[in-house]
Amino acid sequence: MKGRTIVLDHLNGIEAAAFLVDGHLDDLLVDTDAPRPGAIFRGICDRPLKGQGGMMLRLPEGETAFLRQGRGLRPGQPLLVQVTGYAEDGKAIPVTDRVLFKSRYAIVTPGKPGVNVSRQIADDEERDRLKVLALETFDSDMGLILRSACEGAPEEEVAEDITAMLDLALAVLADAEGREPEALTEGDGPHALAWRDWTVPAEVVTRPGAFADLGVIDQIEGLASPRVALDGGSMFVEPTRALVAVDVNTGGDTSPAAALKANLAAARLLPRALRLRGLGGQIAVDFAPMSKAHRRQVEQSLRAAFRADSVETSLVGWTTMGLFELQRKRERLPLGVS
Repeated sequence: MKGRTIVLDHLNGIEAAAFLVDGHLDDLLVDTDAPRPGAIFRGICDRPLKGQGGMMLRLPEGETAFLRQGRGLRPGQPLLVQVTGYAEDGKAIPVTDRVLFKSRYAIVTPGKPGVNVSRQIADDEERDRLKVLALETFDSDMGLILRSACEGAPEEEVAEDITAMLDLALAVLADAEGREPEALTEGDGPHALAWRDWTVPAEVVTRPGAFADLGVIDQIEGLASPRVALDGGSMFVEPTRALVAVDVNTGGDTSPAAALKANLAAARLLPRALRLRGLGGQIAVDFAPMSKAHRRQVEQSLRAAFRADSVETSLVGWTTMGLFELQRKRERLPLGVS
């Protein structure tokens, strides 16, 4: 199978979406019972965390959330918050008070006025076209960002998206006050996320059983193994309670050239390996032994690979023991956890 394919189906009865490139699984979204990233709540401030500057909040159904910046808030105060990721085991749900409303074409940003067009749209005429459309459609003191998917999109589709996000923002903001916690939006499920974020041209397959027919299930089952085959070696991606450990091996050839080849291959494939397994948090990579000059090449390859990745990842750098550390947002649950 050549080209890009978006497959909307279910996995063990749970809504899921897969993105294939030439038949190979490149991204995977699986729904969960946990509060989804992007969900918006009216939370009730519970107690400040002294020394951390944060605030614990009460959410519906006995859930708790943690807001990192909680200065100036008082217990009992209602606050609109948005889920930013999945909670680590036994910890509160991470949230932000910088709520935004995001769709395929438009992002509405309360408290941040102004109309902006994605920097990825470089053509000046296209930027002007979109700016005029936005100013004609968006009548609000909130902010608006037009996403890169707007480039070349029909004006009526973009306008409809802008209006829908503005209406949603106004409805949610109008429901901000109250004495009890309440869920105001659920966040997007896998099928909606696929439409929202997988915006490159692709064939869309929606029939039941498509995962089995197109080999998606077989590839998902292969992700149970920590081993990732490399050109000239292998990489093992293994989550532990504290972090994700990644080990790169060259096999029998221990020459500097073999080490560099394996390490560069690992750098290119690491975002995909983490993305498909739903892994985040602290990540430590033990590359095959190499010179400092080769380290710079590998780091450049890492930065290029993660620049194209959909999940926010910070490249921290090399430790004194020669490991490379990354910090990755927990936007997904590990594969198999729901």
